[in-house]
Amino acid sequence: MPEKIIRNTFTVPASPEAVYDHLIRPENYIGLSPLVVAVEDVQEGSYLAVERFRFLGLKHDNRIRVALLGTPGSAVWGEVDSPGGVRMGYRFDLTPTAKGTRVDDELRLRTPFGLMAFASGQARKVQLARAGILADRLSTV
Repeated sequence: MPEKIIRNTFTVPASPEAVYDHLIRPENYIGLSPLVVAVEDVQEGSYLAVERFRFLGLKHDNRIRVALLGTPGSAVWGEVDSPGGVRMGYRFDLTPTAKGTRVDDELRLRTPFGLMAFASGQARKVQLARAGILADRLSTV
């Protein structure tokens, strides 16, 4: 199964504890990941995310189980198992800086042959958008 790692580093004007508190709550992923339109079935350490895709003019709601784990104030990570055999590990490492928190956002994608270009393109768009959305959400904290 092909694998690709996608990284982005950005700064959020809030403490690592505030960033962690935001990232560890499933409901905060609605809109934080522009594809996520709902969160359901929240359990200890996981939740069901509803991702909405538009492909060739068609709308598709993709329900995926997301593992959500963390170390308070320093990291949030987990795994996503999506239909179609797409697997993604994610990790947010949080480091205090003079301007707030440096977030090292890493996605590790594994896909069946032929799906990597689409999956990695979608993941990269979400990753880049997340940096701005998270900074905007936490700029008043």
